[in-house]
Amino acid sequence: MTTPTTVRIDPTRLPGRPCPAAAALELVGERWALLVVRELSFGITRFGDIVAGTGAPRDRIAARLRSLQEAGVVERSAYQSSPVRWDYRLTDSGRDLVAVVDALAVWGRRHAVVESS
Repeated sequence: MTTPTTVRIDPTRLPGRPCPAAAALELVGERWALLVVRELSFGITRFGDIVAGTGAPRDRIAARLRSLQEAGVVERSAYQSSPVRWDYRLTDSGRDLVAVVDALAVWGRRHAVVESS
């Protein structure tokens, strides 16, 4: 396994009111990033399965996995050497983020999802 690096954001360098929420959104606020975290929290660890679960284009998920790894949210380890293929897992930071994704899902059920008849 790789040791995660941690990207930190100086909120005073972001536009608008500086705050920790703005810094967090700068790192993980993009739609596909949070859906990657969701898939990993479900135990989905392989790239193709993450793509299928999110419905996102492969290149978009590849970019999000790289940025989440740079932010210390995700780590990867090789499960095959030729060609190299990776498993992805949440770090401690990523597991902390699952509570945010869960809260967003609760809000979505209450306020964003069309009720079935």
